[in-house]
Amino acid sequence: MSAQQAIPPSKTLTPWAEIVPRVGPTPVDALLTIPDDGWRYEVVEGVLVRVAGSGLWATTIGRRLAGRLGDFVEDHDLGVVSGADGVYKFPGARTGLLPDAGFLDAAHRALVPDINKPIPFAPDLAAEVASPSQDSGDMAAKVQIYLRGGTRLVWVLWPERQAVDVWRPEDLRPRYQDMRPSTSLGADDSLDGEGIVPGFRVPLARLLRRP
Repeated sequence: MSAQQAIPPSKTLTPWAEIVPRVGPTPVDALLTIPDDGWRYEVVEGVLVRVAGSGLWATTIGRRLAGRLGDFVEDHDLGVVSGADGVYKFPGARTGLLPDAGFLDAAHRALVPDINKPIPFAPDLAAEVASPSQDSGDMAAKVQIYLRGGTRLVWVLWPERQAVDVWRPEDLRPRYQDMRPSTSLGADDSLDGEGIVPGFRVPLARLLRRP
């Protein structure tokens, strides 16, 4: 393959995001100090990556989910829920991801040493609202990072499709192999917290409706 035909690094490392050019190795803690410039930043294996901000529909879905999940978790004293700015620093890796909604159970919440720094492990549950520019393969690559890091349940929400992919640890495959979710839900189904957020349930028709 010629240099002109070479696959861009972002397509193998972070196909859901763009590698920020001319930036050296980046610590996860730096995500807390990057100015708001219209991009959302993450760090994967020490590489700073970015995606454009989302539109009204995607951000509304993320807000709805984080709000409903957060209220339920607080009411039942199950742990804590973060919104789209919550930084999760994966143990043993130079990786920090920002799910649109993240959940830590009470046991993990008790282990957070400093609430003003990145959360020092993967979320127990992560929810990502896909943008129109992201496809199934892009998001599967990101899901793989969550599952390898210890996340026990991942929801990928597709506004245009009116669907949600549900991923669990048993869906994990060897690195760079094709991955597919074990469950795909439609607008007539409900999102279920299963054993991770027991008792949480929300109809997708309500969650995914246009603002």
